[in-house]
Amino acid sequence: MANLLEVKDLEVSFKTHGGEVQAVRGVTFSLNKGEVLAVVGESGSGKSVTAQTIMRLIACPPAVIKNGSIRFDDRTDILSLTDKQMEAVRGSEIGMIFQDPMTSLNPTMTVGRQIAEGLIKHQALSKSAGLDKAVELLQLVGIANAKERANQYPHQFSGGMRQRVVIAIALACNPKLLIADEPTTALDVTVQAQILDLLKELCDKLGSSILMITHDLGVVANIADKVIVMYAGKVVERGTARELFYDPKHPYTWGLLRSIPRLDTDDTMDLIPIEGTPPNLLNPPQGCAFAARCPYAMDICTTRQPEETAVSESHAASCWLMHSQAPKVDHGLMLGGANR
Repeated sequence: MANLLEVKDLEVSFKTHGGEVQAVRGVTFSLNKGEVLAVVGESGSGKSVTAQTIMRLIACPPAVIKNGSIRFDDRTDILSLTDKQMEAVRGSEIGMIFQDPMTSLNPTMTVGRQIAEGLIKHQALSKSAGLDKAVELLQLVGIANAKERANQYPHQFSGGMRQRVVIAIALACNPKLLIADEPTTALDVTVQAQILDLLKELCDKLGSSILMITHDLGVVANIADKVIVMYAGKVVERGTARELFYDPKHPYTWGLLRSIPRLDTDDTMDLIPIEGTPPNLLNPPQGCAFAARCPYAMDICTTRQPEETAVSESHAASCWLMHSQAPKVDHGLMLGGANR
């Protein structure tokens, strides 16, 4: 399959009074046309900064894009586009769903007008044609009485319905790429499942690719084709969803999998948290960033960063345990990411 998005050696820092926060440190990944790629990691791992850099939504300053390139579709590097050129891409060819639908919708405008805005700008529709299309999009995302609801305001919708409106806005111009930044965080579990099913169904229908930003591996299992795991601004493991769940290689991935609640275990089984806290990215550690929290850390982990080691053509991890001379460890996970 052809690459739609290719991020290479991306480095993004933030200048602060306390120093330079190295938020994204050499991130590389690609996304093929029609694929769903999930980016997983704790808060502060660099997921959202990466997504916002792709959309060119981070403010520079305080942010500084220190290195890297982002190739999208036929463009050489979207980081080199002018603001005006990027405006033509953003919302038209790349759509974005933000974490909280209440703060990403304008409370003073009807939802129909908000959906129609992008259509009027990017597809040169008249106001009436844009509003008609907005009604169609509300029907597409499963909102009943769409014509009536298009004339209502965001506060008149439930959280799940607001998120459907945000999805309608993001998909209005049939984007080639949809970036979903924690799209189900503010929703209850049953609504989360509905939204994920809706996203997958719509993107299959429209042929769009999805870059899903999440901390929830349960979301990944439901929607993703490929996964990259980020920690402290770096990609520590990458692979297909099946490889990440059935044959994880990095201790951080093991920790994430152990923390997933299971329906097929009794209520006496405890979730196992990852002890400790992520490193301060004002002064990143010299060696592996996860070493201080890793129960399998060796001396070399604290002094040298591990190189990425390929497990298969699609699966790789950056961990010294992958070295041929490293001791073999039992990560205590059953197939599929369950606790023993």
